[in-house]
Parts: sequence; structure tokens; C-alpha cells
Amino acid sequence: MENTKIPYKIYLEESEMPKSWYNLRADMKNKPAPLLNPATHQPMTAQELSAVFCEELVKQELDNDTAYFEIPQEIRDFYKMYRPSPLVRAYCLEEKLDTPAKIYYKFEGNNTSGSHKLNSAIAQAYYAKKQGLKGVTTETGAGQWGTALSMACSYLDLDCKVYMVKVSYEQKPFRREVMRTYGASVTPSPSMETEVGKKILAAHPGTTGSLGCAISEAVEKAVSSEGYRYVLGSVLNQVLLHQSVIGLETKTALDKYGIKPDIIIGCAGGGSNLGGLIAPFMGEKIKNGADYRIIAVEPASCPSLTRGTYAYDFCDTGMVCPLAKMYTLGSSFIPSPNHAGGLRYHGMSSVLSQLYDDGLMEARSYSQTQVFEAAEYFARVEGILPAPESSHAIRGAIDEALKCKETGEEKTIVFGLTGTGYFDMVAYESFHDGKMTDYIPTDDDIKASIANLPKI
Repeated sequence: MENTKIPYKIYLEESEMPKSWYNLRADMKNKPAPLLNPATHQPMTAQELSAVFCEELVKQELDNDTAYFEIPQEIRDFYKMYRPSPLVRAYCLEEKLDTPAKIYYKFEGNNTSGSHKLNSAIAQAYYAKKQGLKGVTTETGAGQWGTALSMACSYLDLDCKVYMVKVSYEQKPFRREVMRTYGASVTPSPSMETEVGKKILAAHPGTTGSLGCAISEAVEKAVSSEGYRYVLGSVLNQVLLHQSVIGLETKTALDKYGIKPDIIIGCAGGGSNLGGLIAPFMGEKIKNGADYRIIAVEPASCPSLTRGTYAYDFCDTGMVCPLAKMYTLGSSFIPSPNHAGGLRYHGMSSVLSQLYDDGLMEARSYSQTQVFEAAEYFARVEGILPAPESSHAIRGAIDEALKCKETGEEKTIVFGLTGTGYFDMVAYESFHDGKMTDYIPTDDDIKASIANLPKI
């Protein structure tokens, strides 16, 4: 192992924590396309969005020009419970791989929710409380977002109603119970509680659900309940804005030691953690031509970037949400019940979709068993049991490090370790017992779903 002054873990001081969120859209030459009203196909107005979202969050959602939004002191005080999070030099992984590459990971699992989701959950709950609302509704896949939001709502004395994708509700009962511990109500989706849930069940009896289904139910519940608004854990511009604390801290930590990354890697489902991690680096790439390679890694079972179509589509299966221009597999696409529940979304953030279409970032996909092979290897070497979602980024980082071994290049790799996998033991059990499968949609599967895209 090389002799170096760079510590295993780089911690920032509280005074070095970001005081503002960074809005990457302000520096994008090609802005992400606007959300459209599904009835009129015209850009959504603030008034229209305010019927679903909190007023302050609507302002953040629509703002393409303000580069920095000050983080309210109350949110910064909450962040101090678990931030700044460590940037870790993966010395042991480097040694085991026998690679000249230098590998770092930003670890976001060091809080009770177990993932990066708390960064936006507390912000969205704060603005709901400030608006005087009774509570919020949301969806969750693997449960990290629902857990984070239930924790934030408990802290702020808000009611929290969560619609959890049915397959994850059944696979991950302990995460469900953490949500209930924080006072949230948790319903498996699709359900018979909502009209859209009933329709989905009628059309797809026995379905295991999807994030698109759960979004539809949560939105319906919010708009039909007085004093409630809907909040979302990924995809939206406002969420990527809040998650920029990840990238801002990462860059500050690297700059302290004069480290410039060559490759930045994140898992990609809806885009929250990836968008947050890459924000300041992508800003430098756009403004100053910095030569970062940025790689999005997604599941082969739900490959929106690598096999999707760039078009306007509904954000939800029930087709009640606004239309977003994004890389999509079609809102009717129901991915196989893979264990990376947080990545089972049919589309991708409009911000990331635009960046990908502009050629500013790359994308690749891996099968489930490839991802869990990397997860197990990382756990044995680095001592952290990673979430299935995060393990996609680990797989990508390992592959890039092995390429460096072949070429002898000493590249610096940074990836996002977005959360822990201690509530994902059913998935690990399936992998260890040799029962894990790798269902990958056929071209015909995707073509059939894409055929239902709205005609814009």
C-alpha cells in the first residue's frame, strides 16, 4: 500500500458544509425541457403545480436561472446530525484489485435512514411545515426514500402517507417497520385505496408494482386530501438541487488535498443521487471544459438511458402527473421485480436526460448478479454492506479500476456509495442461494411500452 498523507476518511469541518444548494440548470447551455400539462400540452405554471407540490418547492422546480439557493438555517442544523458525510479512500479495494487507480467513495449511509435520501426529505418536509400543511404523501421503492421522509416528518410533526412498491413491501419488511416507527402509514402499491390503484390492478392483476404506480397513488391521495401535498424522492429538478450537497462536499474534500477526479460514477434510477454527486463537476465541465468522465450505471432490467427513448412521457403509470421530457421506457413499463427497488423507474430526470443527450455523460447497465457479485466483494474488502442500488456504482468503479490495471493508467475514480444494505438481506440471501435471476426486457417488451407514449 502506497505511503500517502491522504487519510482513509476525509472529513470536512462543520464550517465547510455547503451553505447553499447548487442549481446545475443555471449553467446548462441546453436547459431541460419544461414539464407539460397533460391536458393542454403547455408548460406547467406555478399555479398548476402548487395544487400538487409545496409553493416554495415549485419555485425551485421551475427556476432555470438561479445558480445558488441558500439552505435555510433550520435545514443546515438538521444536516449537522449526519453531515458532512465522509469521503473514503478505498485503499483496501485498490490493493485487492492490484490496480494503479485511486478509488474514493462518498458514503451517504451514515444516518438513520441509511441513504442519501434524507438530504431532500428534510428540505421538502421543512417547506411543507412552513406552508402550514398537515402532512405529505409520497411513494417509495426499496424504502430508503420513505424511511427518510418519515424521519423528517416525525422531526417536524407532519403526517406522512407512503405508498410502497408491492414487491419491495414484501421483500423489505424491516424498512417498512422503520417507517412505521417514525409514525408513517405504509400501503403496498398498487392498492385498492385509490381509484388509480384499482385501475392498475384491474389491468394488471397480481402485478408487483412499480415506482410509476406508486407515484400515481400518492399524487391522487394528496390532491384529494385537504392540507396535504405530494413530495417526490427523485427525478424532479428540486430533488437534484437538494442533493447537490453530496457533490459540493465531495469537491470541497478533494480540493483540500489537491485531488482531481478523472471518472465520477453513480447509480441511476430517477437521478437524485447521481445528479447530486456530479452537479459541481458537471458545472465545471460545462463552463470550463473540465475533462471529467461521468458515468451513470443502471440495472439491465430497467435500462432507461441505455435502451430508452428521449421523449415526453408521463412520470407515472396512472398518467395523472405532468409530462416530462426524459429518457423513458414508457410509463406503462413494469420492470421485473429485481432487488434494486430504488432503481425500478421507467424514466430518468429531465436534467440528466438532457446532459446525456448532449453527450456530456455516459451510461451503462449491469445485470442483477453482476451487481451483487460486486456488492459481496466490496463488503468483504471494505467492510460496508452496500445497498443493491449503490452496488451498481461499485460494479462500474471496479470495472474502471480493472481497466486501469490493464493499461497501467493511474486514474482517480470517485463513486457514490448512496446507502447501506442491512435491510436488503432477502436479496443477499437470494444471491447466496443461487436463486437470483437476471431478467432483461426484450426489444419487443420495450417497443410495446414505447408505443404508448403520448403524442406531443
